[in-house]
Amino acid sequence: MHAMKRLATLLLLCLTFACNQEETEELEQTAEPEWIALFNGRDLSGWDIKITGSELNDNYKNTFRVEDGLLKVSYDEYEQFDGEFGHLFYKEKFTHYILRVEYRFVSEQAPGGPDWALRNSGAMLHSQSAESMTLDQSFPVSIEAQFLGGTGEGERPTANLCTPGTHVVMDGELITQHCVSSSSKTYHGDEWVTVEMKVRGDELIRHVIDGETVIAYSKPQIGGDNKAEDYPVPDGTPLSQGYIALQAESHPIEFRKVELLDLSDRR
Repeated sequence: MHAMKRLATLLLLCLTFACNQEETEELEQTAEPEWIALFNGRDLSGWDIKITGSELNDNYKNTFRVEDGLLKVSYDEYEQFDGEFGHLFYKEKFTHYILRVEYRFVSEQAPGGPDWALRNSGAMLHSQSAESMTLDQSFPVSIEAQFLGGTGEGERPTANLCTPGTHVVMDGELITQHCVSSSSKTYHGDEWVTVEMKVRGDELIRHVIDGETVIAYSKPQIGGDNKAEDYPVPDGTPLSQGYIALQAESHPIEFRKVELLDLSDRR
């Protein structure tokens, strides 16, 4: 009886504040959240490395490393960046989950890094596996929650959407452009930023900062030209699961927390 009253109260609160269906489902969960620390704060156990032009798990010039309890993307051993885009893949697939990442941009961009990659990184969702990438492939086929840092002037939102080899649907329309800006504020300097990516298979994905959804989209699917030649999955195939990866795009970035709440048993 108490459980029924509690559920009724939560549903009433949800209706009062116009919660969407996903938030209603989250309120109905009675179990305590069990967050999984994907980054253990000590080493890169559980992760695979793929850097353009290098074999799987060849950590070219020590790009990915753990120092002082932080997961770092560093370029202090590079004389010149020459398209060595990197991705750090967690070894397990996920489908329904919340991914929480705390990051900050630091230092200066590597010499030779492209202009668009200044204070630019991201988390790849529903990604192809690290081992399925070709040797010279720059970006995995995936949905990207793009992280951008402010340059000290002007607006530059973060938690944007980019779509290497994929499309999504927004407001009932298939979106084929590569990147769509979120409604987030700009974070200048070396400030820590926390982003949550709430992923429900191929139904709905939301990027959330400080409890506010800054962009939402649905029906992620294979599509477009931004993928390896002869990619084996046809355009239009729904993306309901995949790997998570963190980016290295020529600007140093640090991750303090990478954790996941698995919602696959709460569908």
